[in-house]
Amino acid sequence: MKTDVPAAGQGRSLRGLGVSPGIAIGPAHVVESGAIRVPEYTLTADQVEAEAARFADACGKARRQIRKLKAKALVLPGSASEEIGFLLDAHLAMVTNSRLTRGVERRIQQELVNAEAAVQAEIATIAQTFASMEDSYLAGRIADVREVGRRLIRNLMRHEYQAFSMLNPGAVILAEELTPADTALLDPRRVAGFATVLGGAEGHTAIMARSLGIPAVLGVGGLLAGLKNGITVIVDGVQGRVIIDPTPEVLEDYRQRRAEREREREQLKGLRKLPAVTRDNTAVTLQANLELPRDLDHALENGAQGIGLLRTEFLFMNRDQLPDEDEQYTVLRSIVEGMGGRTVTARTMDVGGEKLAGWMAGRYGEPANPALGLRAVRLGLREPKLLETQLAAMLRAGVHGPLRILLPMICSVAEVQRVREMMGQVARRLRRRGVPIADPLPPVGVMVEVPGAALSADALAYAADFFSIGTNDLTQYTLAIDRGDEQVASLYDPLHPAVLRLIQFTIEAALRARIPVSVCGEIAGDSRYTALLLGLGVRDLSMVPPAIPLVKRRIRKLDLQEATRRARVIMDQSDSGRIAALLDDFNAVG
Repeated sequence: MKTDVPAAGQGRSLRGLGVSPGIAIGPAHVVESGAIRVPEYTLTADQVEAEAARFADACGKARRQIRKLKAKALVLPGSASEEIGFLLDAHLAMVTNSRLTRGVERRIQQELVNAEAAVQAEIATIAQTFASMEDSYLAGRIADVREVGRRLIRNLMRHEYQAFSMLNPGAVILAEELTPADTALLDPRRVAGFATVLGGAEGHTAIMARSLGIPAVLGVGGLLAGLKNGITVIVDGVQGRVIIDPTPEVLEDYRQRRAEREREREQLKGLRKLPAVTRDNTAVTLQANLELPRDLDHALENGAQGIGLLRTEFLFMNRDQLPDEDEQYTVLRSIVEGMGGRTVTARTMDVGGEKLAGWMAGRYGEPANPALGLRAVRLGLREPKLLETQLAAMLRAGVHGPLRILLPMICSVAEVQRVREMMGQVARRLRRRGVPIADPLPPVGVMVEVPGAALSADALAYAADFFSIGTNDLTQYTLAIDRGDEQVASLYDPLHPAVLRLIQFTIEAALRARIPVSVCGEIAGDSRYTALLLGLGVRDLSMVPPAIPLVKRRIRKLDLQEATRRARVIMDQSDSGRIAALLDDFNAVG
């Protein structure tokens, strides 16, 4: 929605997409982002070499800039660090002997055009090619290509980049667009919120805003018209509204709303030591998803009863060499010990060759579609040393506290059996060396995140010790939707009947086989879905740490028998809109 919505008694009120909840009130910092006027001229033959060198220097400067960004992004909380790391890896690849750089070099040498014009022309060609592809994932990468192009042109023209580190505390940024890299480096202590003309709810900029806890509204049409720095602005990330120069009454109303949110946050802290138990005395285990070791304290502060999903990808990111067994063991041990006897569920690496480019360069070629290619457990089985090294580290870490091993991207029983065989071999090797390992060996679980695994859940339940349902990927693979692609993101729907059926199949298979089953996707941490998941039989949820108090509050208000009855009604529906309405109705009554 991008329609102006003037409201009685308010200043100028604009609608957009509320992508990060919260209310920001402060002086506007308007970002002037006029397009750079790119010069275009013809080179003489004797200028080509120098121009190519100038372009090479711009690429080298871009690589240094991106590496600095990555270093700064390491301090981001939660998944933000990983998300921006992936993104910047892709940017780094684009300025390192890529199709883009080769295309620019060719234009300089063959078309005799200056480097800035060559970059602009090559970016336009690539963007046009991507846009014409039916593959929505590639089509959605256009923004990344353009961002890299702007960086190269800035470097060539020696334009300084506008940073936000010097803003006065409490500023509200208003801009045509903020790149994910811009957003990742915003300091929440200085930036109260932001709003932009461009951007969608599932893009990286939105993800960064949520991770940083900065209220944000994107896709606000007409935002910058007539704006001046310093004017008071309200960004309502809950309702997706931006109010420019509010009246005193509106300003006071929003100040009260903001204070109320703060009080609610304080009340939720009081739930930390209370059990997650329904009104009819059914206990639910609430665990945390952990992206980085430094998030451990955050998980405990929010009352996590364990780590339901430890993503070990951080061990492999942003580095030239793969981590060895000792390094992985040391990190895993610190997490297991840090949880003080609470269970840690460590997932083996869920990455593909594109994330291990330095190590795998040229080994398997460019993946046609990384999401469907050689990644996760498939990569581990193709490259046994990778997986064996990680399994060895996990077996050793299991000595220091309860640890479970979770296998991502499983599609068949044979894959589970093969990993178990490898784990047995690794265990025997470690014992022969006299290395202490967990005894008995840690339970091995399956991450159910592709439809094939869900539909095979009965068979997998007898090969695995537990299930963990990854609803994010399960929804994407079931509906064939990349939720990071703003062209189709609105179609992403975890309440789609097909997705709910697969979740139900998995839960019922686990219950029949008497193995534990948990949900660790985003819906686990969204209290709107809590009643449905409990009604379907889930008793173990894992989520981002800040969501734990909210979900606990919902559980403590629930009657499980009523939730079960309502879940049955919902599962009889065939329309996701009707399902959402029934769920809203249940949530409204308690």
